[in-house]
Amino acid sequence: MKKRVIILAGGISKERLISLETAKSVYRELKKNKKYKSIIAEPDGKFLKKIKTFKPDIIFNALHGQFGEDGYIQTILESQSVDYTHSGVLASSIAMDKEISKKIFIKNKILTPKFIKYDFNNKNIISLVQKKLGFPAVIKPLNEGSSVNVYICTKKNIIKVLNSLKNYKKVMIEEFIAGREIQVAIMGNQKLGAIELKPKRKFYDYQAKYNVNAKTQHLIPVNLTKNKLNEVLTIAFKAHKIIGCNGITRSDFKFHDGKFYLLEINTQPGMTKLSLVPEIAAYKGISFIKLIEWILKDASKKKIKT
Repeated sequence: MKKRVIILAGGISKERLISLETAKSVYRELKKNKKYKSIIAEPDGKFLKKIKTFKPDIIFNALHGQFGEDGYIQTILESQSVDYTHSGVLASSIAMDKEISKKIFIKNKILTPKFIKYDFNNKNIISLVQKKLGFPAVIKPLNEGSSVNVYICTKKNIIKVLNSLKNYKKVMIEEFIAGREIQVAIMGNQKLGAIELKPKRKFYDYQAKYNVNAKTQHLIPVNLTKNKLNEVLTIAFKAHKIIGCNGITRSDFKFHDGKFYLLEINTQPGMTKLSLVPEIAAYKGISFIKLIEWILKDASKKKIKT
């Protein structure tokens, strides 16, 4: 009997288009395989009805960003007692909240850039940033993914950037760490591997991630000593475990002056042509369909908490 899979995609976040690309990639692979019957569904008013009519064995959560990987959709899926991929409610909400996740990293002695939370009320923000973090500084929303609305700021433009982000009400201002961009994939209990990115742009922003014309270089294997590679893999694995993640995660690091700084952990990495986890998996001899099947199998093992 064929496994019935709903690929949940789209949504209302700023990462909607990337989510749909992930869904199409997964759907194409499953369509080639006679073991699966799959459909793509939006998390709209018709979604719960589709669960009842299609009766999926598994829901592949291909949503990205707000509502999709912050615990909200996970809560709905658990209310339906259906197995779903990637992390559960608590781990998803923690990982998506940059402030909470960074506090957990710090508590567990994982190096992460210094930061302050800004609610747009402090009129002396320039002097505060200069004192606590220094310039340049990184400004980012507390709960967006894919480097959406992330900026590297100087004294001259920080107020202008902050004003453009007022709709978020609160943002994070973070210490800027120069250095190499290293990404690490964890696959359950396996330290899958790492990849280095060399963006042509100022940093690995949304365009560098998803626009082929940005020409970001993907370097694998990463040019690190065996000890240093094991160190960054171990840090990513530790973060995966302490947050309580399931399935596959991707952790983003900066490597500077011999130290790894964990920027954030992503509980639902993309599965597009330019996505990093499939690339790391392929280097390790895991085809795209085998990767997808592993994710589905992992979901089927997960106990749904009610």
